[in-house]
Amino acid sequence: MVKFVSAGPGDPELITLKGMKALQEAEVVLYTGSLVPKELLTWCKDGTLIENSADMSYEDIFAFIKEHSHKKFVRLHTGDTSLFSTIAKQIEFLKQENIAYEVIPGVTAAFGAAAAVGIEYTVPGVSQTLIISRVEGRTPNPESLKQLLSNKNSSFAFYLSIRLIEKLKNTAYELGYAKDTPCWVVERATWVDEKVYKATIDTIEDEVKHIKGVALILFGDFLKQEAKVESHLYAIKYKNEALKSSKKLS
Repeated sequence: MVKFVSAGPGDPELITLKGMKALQEAEVVLYTGSLVPKELLTWCKDGTLIENSADMSYEDIFAFIKEHSHKKFVRLHTGDTSLFSTIAKQIEFLKQENIAYEVIPGVTAAFGAAAAVGIEYTVPGVSQTLIISRVEGRTPNPESLKQLLSNKNSSFAFYLSIRLIEKLKNTAYELGYAKDTPCWVVERATWVDEKVYKATIDTIEDEVKHIKGVALILFGDFLKQEAKVESHLYAIKYKNEALKSSKKLS
């Protein structure tokens, strides 16, 4: 059995209890490099084989998994395995080899960053849609940046794009976004050295040009956190209407 475990965005306490248990029981752990908090590896029992896949090719990874798949095997990925993790290719290999697997979900950087700055992606009357993507650079994106940003009433979280923030700015201008549209960057979300940069699409580039590591770009008017309509869930008038309706039905 191979267990894909989501390590979370950086804070070692943001792994799930199920993920922690898998690590504690593991006989073999293959983890994805420096972005996995090293504290997580200390939960492994003595004698556990622990390897870093940072310098491995797919062929190396597949060979390692096949060699040890008869053991309690944990493939430890950063963030949540459903985003930018490459588990699809690994699972394809496991299916071909008839190797059983399980996926244990976790917290991704977009949600760690939202918690760090205290914001909600779904603001009534402003945005009810979250788009998680990356700005196309050397790695192609089937959706053009212009097509993504044309969804102007959406909240945007861009991974792996900090060196492409000028392209984000210029494309936003092409589509008529105002220069004061909020654009924030959360560097190393949830890590102890996390840093937050709050600016606009017009000014953010100068503030983050020094960043060379992992950072998430948040973009859109949702960052103002100013609802334009009342939420049906808590607004008094909607609660009163619901109460009247329930009395009629009773």
